[in-house]
Amino acid sequence: MGQQEQVATSLAGAVGAEIGASLAAVDAELARRYPGDPGTRQPVHTVYVPGDVFASDTIRSWGDRALDALDEHAPDAESFAAVLGIPDELAAPVHDRVRAKLEREPVEDLRIDFEDGYGNRPDAEEDEAAARAARLVSEAYANGAAAPYMGIRMKCMEAAVRDRAIRTADIFLTGLMRAGGLPDGLVLTLPKVTYPEQVTAFVRLLQAFEEAHGLPAGRLGFEIQIETSQSILAADGTAAVARMIDAARGRATGLHYGTFDYSACVGVGAAHQASDHPAADHAKAVMQVAAAGTGVRVCDGSTNVLPVGPTHRVHEAWRLHHRLTRRALVRAYYQGWDMHPGHLPTRYAAVYTFYREGLDQAAERLAAYVAEAGGDVMDEPATAKALSGYLLRGIDCGALDGAEVARLTGLARTDLDALASPRRAELTVGRV
Repeated sequence: MGQQEQVATSLAGAVGAEIGASLAAVDAELARRYPGDPGTRQPVHTVYVPGDVFASDTIRSWGDRALDALDEHAPDAESFAAVLGIPDELAAPVHDRVRAKLEREPVEDLRIDFEDGYGNRPDAEEDEAAARAARLVSEAYANGAAAPYMGIRMKCMEAAVRDRAIRTADIFLTGLMRAGGLPDGLVLTLPKVTYPEQVTAFVRLLQAFEEAHGLPAGRLGFEIQIETSQSILAADGTAAVARMIDAARGRATGLHYGTFDYSACVGVGAAHQASDHPAADHAKAVMQVAAAGTGVRVCDGSTNVLPVGPTHRVHEAWRLHHRLTRRALVRAYYQGWDMHPGHLPTRYAAVYTFYREGLDQAAERLAAYVAEAGGDVMDEPATAKALSGYLLRGIDCGALDGAEVARLTGLARTDLDALASPRRAELTVGRV
């Protein structure tokens, strides 16, 4: 054994205590503003259905129509893989999982739309549609036919439609309460947010509803839809989206990028409005940085190119949607909008390919990190967090099986949760 080192210090303990006291407010601010990932499942997409179109069979209908599209335009694994460029070794696993998903859980997140997809209607008509939406959502959760997440997008907080937005939200939420209470998967979306003060106003609305029904403070959260340039760069040169997250006082759950409203706002021509336009990339990059560490998730936009018509047109639309979805996943936008049942096959194909093609490497690296076995990549705790998050997202959406991940990593679900997020680990204590 070598010579034992002499350990000496020069600073009195009071110095550390003084520094700790001076940073106590900063510590508290960091904990408040940046609590980390919420630890809940993030859906891979959000499906929008107009308020007057939504029905009790909408989710099943979307799944059936998506399966019909597969049967007509790519009836087997080989033809589906050929259209999308899926590697041969993944063709059958991805195809089989896509079909199983469409049969079991075709929609992960559904928003009943009372904004652009619904338009301006007589008040009595929208009142009735909002009440009907509440009834159908409650029934869906009661009979097991609901998507994991469901809710509404009301109109925005701008003066022209503010009263209508407030009334629709009130009718919908009141209807849920009268039918038995708010479901765990409830999601509200506030569109066309331009100023943080509009977020503050919506928070006040939700507070008032909670107080009226004796609900716990903070029970109602919401997504902020980013559709204007002013929400990215305010008049004073600051990133308004960061101030919006703060204005939500912990209620913001997501930032959703509105492809076409934002593109039009910055002057992009109709032919070039797409989620991969440089203007879209800039906006989403600012959203991503503003949301990092806050527990607020970023959601990509949509494509308006629908997979309809003859087979060659459907294939073209599928290839576009598949490419955009994969591009978003690589950029860490794990959720996007889907506007048509025909988008579901390519949404899940892109997502499943993304997770299955990286499964072996991610599992090997994570197992080596936990075992401190080394290897040709020196991973750190932050990378282990990312690897665990990758595997958990794959399990949640059906791309991966928990059993195969456990076999490859030697880790149970609770182990992955603990590596990915302390908050996620807290939520899954006792989960099998």
